[in-house]
Amino acid sequence: MANSGSDAKSATDPELNDDAMARFPVPEFDDLPEDLQDRIAAETDGAGFTPNVFSAMAYKPSHFRAFFDYHDALVEDTALEREEIEMIVVAVSGVNHCYYCNVAHGALVRIYADDPLLADQLVANYRTADINDAHRKMLDVAVKLTERPTEVERDDLEALREAGFSEEALWDIASVTAFYNLSNRLAMFAEMQPNKEFHTLGRE
Repeated sequence: MANSGSDAKSATDPELNDDAMARFPVPEFDDLPEDLQDRIAAETDGAGFTPNVFSAMAYKPSHFRAFFDYHDALVEDTALEREEIEMIVVAVSGVNHCYYCNVAHGALVRIYADDPLLADQLVANYRTADINDAHRKMLDVAVKLTERPTEVERDDLEALREAGFSEEALWDIASVTAFYNLSNRLAMFAEMQPNKEFHTLGRE
């Protein structure tokens, strides 16, 4: 879920971080099924370190597979730009106060938007962030779906269409929002901790 960074182990020697989460044990890398080892090694190679979400989700391999399969579908089969996906994640994680996702996906916002300030603005208050009207409407709907899902109406979808989003993009906005509400709550329940590398990525 985060493949940029440096100053960590190579893919030939990935290592799960015992401090990745505080409330459940992190398994040993060598004890994991081969497909999980392969995925974690690939992520370690891409990022330059093993993102702690992989260490944490390895606690339950069947859930690891389902979680990252859906994540991959969201970012690979989408009508949204990757920058837009990460903006949704950070705005949703901001109102949910999810420390792991604010830090980890804040780094991805900085990288994909090529903006060292945007992630902090989105976490603090997306309504005052330096974003265009279409993106503000996108985040309005994502946050409404997060905080007050029973109040989402057809008018909200129509507002997204008027802002220039396609029908597929509407589905994707809702899907990313729903998935990261799940991710936020699981990360908070397990007390997942972001890697220190995430704090500095994309700031220069």
